[in-house]
Amino acid sequence: MSKGFFKIPTTKNEPVLNYLPGSPERAALKEQIAQYKSSEMDIPMFIGGEEVRSGNTVRIFPPHEIEHTLGHYHAGDETHVYRAIDAATNAKEGWEALNWEERAAIFLKAADLISGPYRQKLNASTMLGQSKNVYQAEIDAACEMADFLRFNVHYMTAIYNDQPASSPGIWNRMEYRPLEGFVFALTPFNFTSIAGNLPSAPAMMGNVVIWKPSKTAIYSAHILMELFREAGLPDGVINLIFAPGPVVARAVFDHPDFAGFHFTGSTGVFQDIWKTIGNNIHKYKSYPRIVGETGGKDFIIAHKSCDAQAVATALIRGAFEYQGQKCSAVSRAYLPSGRWDEILSYLQKDMKEIKMGSPEDFRNFMNAVIDEPSFDKLASEIDAAKNHPDTKIIFGGNYDKTHGYFIEPTIILTTNPSYKTMEEELFGPILTIYVYDDSKLDETLNVLDKTSMYALTGAVFAKDRAIIQKITKRLSNAAGNFYVNDKPTGAVVGQQPFGGARGSGTNDKAGSMLNMLRWVSPRTIKENFVPPVDFKYPFMMEE
Repeated sequence: MSKGFFKIPTTKNEPVLNYLPGSPERAALKEQIAQYKSSEMDIPMFIGGEEVRSGNTVRIFPPHEIEHTLGHYHAGDETHVYRAIDAATNAKEGWEALNWEERAAIFLKAADLISGPYRQKLNASTMLGQSKNVYQAEIDAACEMADFLRFNVHYMTAIYNDQPASSPGIWNRMEYRPLEGFVFALTPFNFTSIAGNLPSAPAMMGNVVIWKPSKTAIYSAHILMELFREAGLPDGVINLIFAPGPVVARAVFDHPDFAGFHFTGSTGVFQDIWKTIGNNIHKYKSYPRIVGETGGKDFIIAHKSCDAQAVATALIRGAFEYQGQKCSAVSRAYLPSGRWDEILSYLQKDMKEIKMGSPEDFRNFMNAVIDEPSFDKLASEIDAAKNHPDTKIIFGGNYDKTHGYFIEPTIILTTNPSYKTMEEELFGPILTIYVYDDSKLDETLNVLDKTSMYALTGAVFAKDRAIIQKITKRLSNAAGNFYVNDKPTGAVVGQQPFGGARGSGTNDKAGSMLNMLRWVSPRTIKENFVPPVDFKYPFMMEE
């Protein structure tokens, strides 16, 4: 039983380490990478606190070094999904009953473990399993994951502190209950922090969770699960399973206790799942909470008053960091004709300096794309652009999967603002540029706004404040995260809550209180200290 109102530790963003030559963090990370590469990891599912090995193992290898084996995971089937649901159901009562500060302590401890002994474990597993360079791994697996945990505890306490007013003789209270049932978290490959946040955010609010990670991010997901367990998460609160997606979906979305869905992935998958949930709505105890972020076709629009060098830098970082495999990555740009030659000159200089290869070589800015299907899709789009009359490849355009899934950073120049690569999400290092006539800014803004079904991130580059205001207002529905004179990637928890609308998702803003509110079902309690004993009201008295 709680004996006080507790103040949590001050919430701050985790400092990003630089990994300079000779630094202790660089030495520690290299040692951890070597340790992981020197052995093969046997990765079980975690169901109700038990390590579950099916014997049906699948090989894990680095996308940049496909001949090397990192380990094997044990694939699950339908029986494991039902075991996980049962384990979550069994854990629910005890987890709900735990005081909020005890739940907070578990996740605050997990954040401090990330700052300390788990930092290089998460970084190394992300670098090897998902082919991320050291900086991209650091800002994701270490810093953003720690930030999600600490800031979500902060938001949780703010939610619990939000209480209604009370009139004389009355005490009104708001109770923020977890959802009635279990939450299903389906997580992506591209961010270890997202993979950790999707199950942990609902769990923090008292929910129990079934977690299915992307099969291409199981290596780091295993380390996250070890982290949660070491932090003291009770058995069955988060259950990690590796069954195929359709198998998990059939069991989860047909179950009467299904209460919520936390998702990051493709729009098509999300829409199909939403349809399935709708068709099954009569089976559930309550209306499930559906929270999803589903990708984007993110843009930069530059005005003739822009800083040309800043635009070029934003294009390269925004489009090619982590091989363009960010939901927020720049994949289309609208640049003014009067400044195009200047921007192009900066691009030419910088593109020559980009190095690509294994993340184990810290000089490499880019690494491999995640898997062979992704490689084949991107290679096909590059080939199509080479042979289309509306397009010209001005940088890159080569690819090779002999030893790893490497796609050169590629820039396509198009004369058609509706060309395929201006409209469809590719999720790779391909940027398409359309150069517009300086006098046709309004027309170009209309084209930009209507070209894509997505509305996740976007940016404007200009020095003219009236133009900045105009474009920001005109594109108010084109991006859930909008940037002024900055690349539209790299949202920081607590600073730029992340999410988009239209085809990009439900815009419930991961890294904010808005997301945490989705995982509770409030109950209002009114207590009357001196209840009436006469049914008659004063207005009923005789004259």
